Amino acid sequence: MLHLRVIVPADRSDEVVDLLSANAGVTHLAVLPGVARQPKGDLVLCDVVRESADGVLHGLQRIGVDTSGGIAADDVELTISAAADRAAERAPGSGADAVVWDEIAAKTGEQTELSGTYLVLIVVATMIAGIGVLLDQPILIVGAMVVGPEFGPLAALCVALLRRRLSVIGRSVQALTVGFLAAMVATVLSTWALTAAGLVSREMLLADRPLTDFIWRPDALSWVVGLLAGVAGMLSLTSKKSGSLVGVLISVTTVPAAANVAVAAAYGVWGEAGGSALQLLINLCAIVLSGLLTLLVQQLWWWNLARRSRRPATG
Repeated sequence: MLHLRVIVPADRSDEVVDLLSANAGVTHLAVLPGVARQPKGDLVLCDVVRESADGVLHGLQRIGVDTSGGIAADDVELTISAAADRAAERAPGSGADAVVWDEIAAKTGEQTELSGTYLVLIVVATMIAGIGVLLDQPILIVGAMVVGPEFGPLAALCVALLRRRLSVIGRSVQALTVGFLAAMVATVLSTWALTAAGLVSREMLLADRPLTDFIWRPDALSWVVGLLAGVAGMLSLTSKKSGSLVGVLISVTTVPAAANVAVAAAYGVWGEAGGSALQLLINLCAIVLSGLLTLLVQQLWWWNLARRSRRPATG
């Protein structure tokens, strides 16, 4: 359930209240006339079940509340209320499967910022993976996968493609491109430094590495894993299942592939660098493709469910 705080001009307050009152998923509705100061207006409070939240938010934006006032939403962790139970029963669909598109867009939009923290995380993750490649240590590879922040821009790219937000698409591509390039350059330099210190060597890269050589040997299963990870990643994001998202991060070799490109390039092993680059490209494309298709299926599902739920009222 979401708690909504809506600031609306006094002359539009009745319209907002009528919209909220007509929605079966809205409860705990309260109106505080004239209490809002910035911007001036009435403050309308309510709780809405997640399966109805997207329609309510779109309705408020349709009548211009977002431009003349403001809308804020917070998750409600605990609700003890018979009225809330009735709202959940009346609303179509399941709250566990509900998608609040504005919430997803806001959450993923934050992940497109090319911040210092993002760059440090992707650089550190790639350097860890580079050491894991040379040592043939899956533990280090898995650790690098968890540290890597690249799924944020990938998810944002999927949402932006579906909603046709060109500016977000550009920022997502920029974050991915700059992030991976900076990480690979840093890993090349760190590999040279470790080699000069006598801690690693070219022979370690050329030796048999049965536990990690899959990183630079892409095959048909690379597409399968990437596609499945994209589906799981989008579902974990829209359903707020963070545990599933951790599993997605561990399952796809984006950061390790970038690390293997850098390490192989540092030692001039261009065949392995090319294979790793292809692995990276396959995984990125597969995640975006399946993530976009997953969001599209969810959107069509909820549109159809909302249309069917409105039929009795109009009949």
